[in-house]
Amino acid sequence: MTFYIFTGPTVSIKEGERWLEAVFLPPAAQGDVYRAALAKPVAIGIIDGYFERVPAVSHKEILWAMAQGVHVLGAASMGALRAAELATFGMEGVGTIYEAYARGDLQADDEVAVAHALAEEGYRPLSEALVNIRATLRAAEQVSAISTATRVRLEEIAQGLFYPDRCYPILLRRAAMVGLPSEQLDALQSFLREGRVDQKRLDAITLLRTMRERFASGVEPKRVGYPFEPTDAWECIRERAERDVSGKHLRDHGA
Repeated sequence: MTFYIFTGPTVSIKEGERWLEAVFLPPAAQGDVYRAALAKPVAIGIIDGYFERVPAVSHKEILWAMAQGVHVLGAASMGALRAAELATFGMEGVGTIYEAYARGDLQADDEVAVAHALAEEGYRPLSEALVNIRATLRAAEQVSAISTATRVRLEEIAQGLFYPDRCYPILLRRAAMVGLPSEQLDALQSFLREGRVDQKRLDAITLLRTMRERFASGVEPKRVGYPFEPTDAWECIRERAERDVSGKHLRDHGA
């Protein structure tokens, strides 16, 4: 039984292999899910995906993959976004972040965006996702390290940062500059040593475990309730994907 998993900064290949025997691929860009589906895997899991400097994985190729009988699941990052957008068509979402997008509690794409290093450095994250910052601040509030008012203001400051600049040192400096209580900022800094929440990683692991458990005894091919309609835009995506067979994603930003 073959699975393809697109990941990168959220969960490393080494860690992913601990949870699921699968073919692990770099973050998905446009055309990658189409190429993966050509191999007829049982399922494709999308965790991380590129955006901004290259075309992101398209909705149409996910719809095409499912129409070919491939189960497509998403979580944590770009996968959570696409799963929420395509849930009515049968893409399956997993985890807290997906559920927040599906409910409408999260709406902006940059909630999950991070800057990261290249493949040679293992896609090491270079910034902190806003969803992780929110989860961490709420955890700090629950143990009374910060007040509700301070948590809300910190979230506003973090949201106002450009996503590559989101990290705790910058957040704490900005918070001090606007006069948030120094004793609470000190308490938060202490909390961060052990209490940081990586919600994206937790959701990614949930996806891998879900796939392992759900498909352990086999599964029927995916069935969809829509006719797949080829369009000129789809043909452009497909043709470009078939030309770009190298699969080398020398990009530096992803979700």
